[in-house]
Amino acid sequence: MKKMFLVFTIMLLGIIDTFPQASFTTGALEVAVNQYGRIRLFTPDDVRHLQRASILVGTSSTTVYDYQNDGDTQDPTELVANPTLSDFEIYGSYNNLYSSLPPDVLVKLNVYGWTNGNYAIFKFTVVNNETAALNSLIGLDIIPEVGQAYGFDTVSFNSSENVIRFHRGSDVNLGIKLLSGTLSSLYSFEWYSGYTVDTDYWNWMNHGSVQPQYISTTEDGPVTITSQAPVEINSGEMVEVFYAMALGTDEEIMLSGISAATQKYQSLFTSVNDGSNSPLKYSLEQNYPNPFNPSTTISYLLEKSGLVTIKVYDILGNVVTTLINQEQSAGQHQLIFNASELSSGLYFYSIKSNGFNQTKKMILIK
Repeated sequence: MKKMFLVFTIMLLGIIDTFPQASFTTGALEVAVNQYGRIRLFTPDDVRHLQRASILVGTSSTTVYDYQNDGDTQDPTELVANPTLSDFEIYGSYNNLYSSLPPDVLVKLNVYGWTNGNYAIFKFTVVNNETAALNSLIGLDIIPEVGQAYGFDTVSFNSSENVIRFHRGSDVNLGIKLLSGTLSSLYSFEWYSGYTVDTDYWNWMNHGSVQPQYISTTEDGPVTITSQAPVEINSGEMVEVFYAMALGTDEEIMLSGISAATQKYQSLFTSVNDGSNSPLKYSLEQNYPNPFNPSTTISYLLEKSGLVTIKVYDILGNVVTTLINQEQSAGQHQLIFNASELSSGLYFYSIKSNGFNQTKKMILIK
């Protein structure tokens, strides 16, 4: 099989990739993306530090889009001739025609880099080509190769900066950060041949918490799976997910790159005021953390000002508490729900505002 053989050969021998790809070098970082959407990072000395990062889109335990089993080329991966948002840009898009198995999604990838920057921004645009809406978990499948070597890495989560850090001794630090949301799951394990199975991907993406640290104990090294709260994508519509990646000779330099990428993201891709040309929509995000004990954060977006009601229900449909019942302005909001007086179990929370109504599940574990 075209990609399984390639990955196996690369991991054993470290040979040069023979598949077409696009790449750019900022002077402090090299990014390479192949024809199926696999991302690699190098330092200017041509030492590879990321063997692969690739998108995951899961809708059930048997329907997860991944690079290894599903991805095929739709638009060729190429350098953008005249980037408008950055000094360097790569673009390509990838469908599911390698397997033709659900979910039927198209993933558009834009990679943005800046001269002398040790960081890059990765925009994944996930398009739903199914005839029905998809409730999707979106994340990354990450195989680090710090110092172009496998094994005995530490994967740690910097909770103050929301950065996943890959490091080993005095080697280069690799950092990855979800810019457009909050991680709901972060899980690492030792690499093994054939790990790319939908059921396992789904379980890892539904880990439900952020693993604070993982220490690899073998020469195979870790695989890290991320995901964010589920997002509903209507048929023919799309959602954008942004990640930053950076390399540094130590954690401080890596974090400075992530910080610079975050500032670029905020200035180029988000609005800091209500006068944005990007239209707001209604949405209710998955609570985080989930499962939780005893407190969790609920975020939601309001397209228009109006009366907002958010209630929590038990499994029988009884109202447990009303969290919000008041007029609120348009924009992003969040609240903290303290369930210290409730017993463990499954609960539902629902929002109503200006005709918008959405419900999600949450789990309290004491």
